[in-house]
Order: sequence, then C-alpha cells, then structure tokens
Amino acid sequence: MTVFAFSREHPARIWTARLVVLAALAAYPLVVNEYPRTLVTEIFIYGIFAMSLDLLFGFTGLMSFGHAAFFGLGAYTTVILGVQFGISAWLGILAGILAASFGALAVGFFCTQTSGVTFLMLTLAFSQLFFSAAVKWRDVTGGSDGISLGEKPTLFGISLYDPFAMYYTVLCCFVLSYVVLHRIVASPLGHVFIGIRENEPRMRAIGFRTRVFKVLSFSIGGAFAGLAGGIYAIYNDFISPDALYWTSSGDILIVVILGGAGTLVGPVIGTAVFLLMKNLVSSHSEHWMLIIGVIFISCVMFFPRGIWGTLARLWPRRQAPAPGSTAVRSAIGRGRF
Repeated sequence: MTVFAFSREHPARIWTARLVVLAALAAYPLVVNEYPRTLVTEIFIYGIFAMSLDLLFGFTGLMSFGHAAFFGLGAYTTVILGVQFGISAWLGILAGILAASFGALAVGFFCTQTSGVTFLMLTLAFSQLFFSAAVKWRDVTGGSDGISLGEKPTLFGISLYDPFAMYYTVLCCFVLSYVVLHRIVASPLGHVFIGIRENEPRMRAIGFRTRVFKVLSFSIGGAFAGLAGGIYAIYNDFISPDALYWTSSGDILIVVILGGAGTLVGPVIGTAVFLLMKNLVSSHSEHWMLIIGVIFISCVMFFPRGIWGTLARLWPRRQAPAPGSTAVRSAIGRGRF
C-alpha cells in the first residue's frame, strides 16, 4: 500500500501526505539553483514515461522492450508539425498523443497474438522499425542528426524559455498524468488489467476477451508515452532517433523494475534514483555505467519488489489493500471480475 493510493481507514493522512508532497514540489524551484531544477524537471518527464510503461508491464503483465517507440512518436509528431507546418506545439502534443496511441494500438494488435519471448522480441522489432524510419526519412525527421523544434511555445503569454514556467508546466502534466493513471488502475478497467496479469486463463474462462484489454492497455500506455515525448521535445528543443532506440526502452524498463512495478509511485522513484545516479556517478567516474549496473543488480537481488514495493511491505497492514494485492487476487479467484 502506498501513501498515494486510496485508503478507507486513513483518508485524512493520505490527503495530507499528498498535499505536503505537492507543496514541496511547488516550492522546490524557488529554493534551488538552475541545475537541480532542470534535473527534477527531467525526472517529471521521464516519470510520466515510466508510469506509462508501468500500466503495461506492472499492471497488465506485458513486458515490452519497445515502449520508446511511442515516446519517440509523440516527440517527433510535435516537432515535425511545428517545423514543417507551423502548428502550435500544444496542438502538436495532442497530435503526438493520438499518433502514439494509434501506433501502440497497431503494435499491440500484432504483438498480443503471441506471448513470452516471442512477444518481447516482437516489441523490440517494432521499436527498431520506428527507429529505422526516423533515421532513413531524413527529409522529414532530419535523419541521424535529429531535428530542432526551433522555438518553444508560450503558456498564458509566458515563454517556456523561462525555466520556472517550464518547471511548473511539466509539474502540472506530471500530476495530471498520475491522477488519470491512478483513476484508471483503481477503476473496473484497471481491475481487469490486474486480473490479466494475475491469471489470464481464469479471466478468459469467466468471459473476458483478454486480448482486447491487452491491446487497450497498449494504447493507453502509448498515449501517455506520447505525452512524455511531446513534453520532452519542448523541454529539450530537439529530438533525435536515439530516443527511439532499444536502449531507451531498456532504460525505462530498468527504472520501473528498480522503483517497483505495479505501484505508479515506484517507477517515478526509480526514475529519480536512476537519473540522480547517472548524473552524480558520471561526474566522478568514466566507468559510471558499470557502477550503475552493479547497483541495479544489487537492488534486484536484495529488493525484488523494487524500492517502493519493499517500503510498501513495511507500511502498516491495517490499511486497505492496494490494487493488485491479495484482496484483488481473491476476488479474481471467486470470479467477481
């Protein structure tokens, strides 16, 4: 049970914790200098990306090695519409969300016909297909050189070149994404996703067309990945094919596992830990990837549920069970879903 999940026994404590965290995040840029502020802004962006994969992997049980393709679709759609057609970046983000969602729908349609290693390899293959298209379609995407947005948009007359405006815009997108995803996983639809993760044959036996729901999970996760990609394109003012490469999918899968899959909060914590380690360790050693690899392996060995998943087990057990807990599994076993 996380402090961000709904609790029937301590609603005041939960809402107090939420408001304290939100107030701290709102005040943070006012008390730090530029580098920590930009680092946390980046954590918010990749946090949205990680939560989108968590819906697919942590809640539906579909391990994807190609989720970066939808992040890249959102980013490239935002930039290309702005550069080639002069469309506002805000409309570009909306178009990027739709492009990523439909792209994920198509990928999910084919990939969910398989399972296991074949499923994993198919997601990787589709990701590399999008990567190759971004590299080869030079006239539109800029090829391996990438493409620049050119000019950041304004929000209520304030340019997003202002780092404070950028920070608070990304923070609002992050909070909104968390709230929407939390409502999804706490809804009957989210319970179906969890049921598929826990016992797909049982879900099919009681009448659910599980493949339809898996494709739907792909599409919703892709939409939020596209949102993260569009925000990243504005924040970075640039996008290149590296954002679609399979290593980007690997990185985001690592942070979900590191923080704790199936918790929403866990992937955000994993993102923060990963980016902080990456920035701190790389500034002190050229072998930073080796060091981070050792740390990650150690976390997987000693904290198999992830950082937040391990902390959740220490949380008072009097609270209401979290989505995906024993109560949910028991309900599935009795055919309530």
